[in-house]
Amino acid sequence: MKKMILICFLLLLAGCTADQDDPYINAQVINIVDGDTIDVRMSSGAEERIRLLLIDTPETKHPQLGVQPFGKAATAYTEESLLGKFVKLEMDISDRDRYGRVLAYVWIDDTLFNEELIRQGLARVAVYPPDIKYADRFKKVQSQAREEEAGIWSIENYAADDGFDPHSIETSEKETQTKPGCTIKGNINSNGGKIYHDESSRYYTQTIAEKWFCTPAEAEKAGFRAPKN
Repeated sequence: MKKMILICFLLLLAGCTADQDDPYINAQVINIVDGDTIDVRMSSGAEERIRLLLIDTPETKHPQLGVQPFGKAATAYTEESLLGKFVKLEMDISDRDRYGRVLAYVWIDDTLFNEELIRQGLARVAVYPPDIKYADRFKKVQSQAREEEAGIWSIENYAADDGFDPHSIETSEKETQTKPGCTIKGNINSNGGKIYHDESSRYYTQTIAEKWFCTPAEAEKAGFRAPKN
């Protein structure tokens, strides 16, 4: 009942009436707070802060944790994908979190954006019952991202069930780019595999460079291989 009241309230703010055959709420994204939090405007002009359900992206503004690896990449990806776009909000069981944010799945066209962040290696699955509608589906996508060592999964022991481990990465060990024009990133994954990513790579932006190379041949000579896909 509480959930239905909120849905009806949001639908009224959106300037439409409730339709049991259409459980989605239309809104426009007007601001990106971070990778998993956005602000939207209903057609009536009312604004709401939305926390994406069932996922957690690394922090960028946390007072204690600061900027975590891949936090900026997640925020940039969300901004590029959603800012200014019209989306559909789908709710689960809970209505709001303790901060007053509306909890929702965000659809853009036919893409479930919460899931897309997981697929890109920019978010981990974070299950907090009773909101579990897509939990199994998201976990399958996460397993694939982990297998491909995408984004957060490229750092050994970084992503965990309870968050992101700040001690799993030593930034002082990461090599800075010293040769102009040498843009190929070499990364060593959790299994010790050496993989290089050029700018056409799917995971180039998310990859943390432990070595920089000028050409694929140079990377391969150093023992790095191209990604599988």
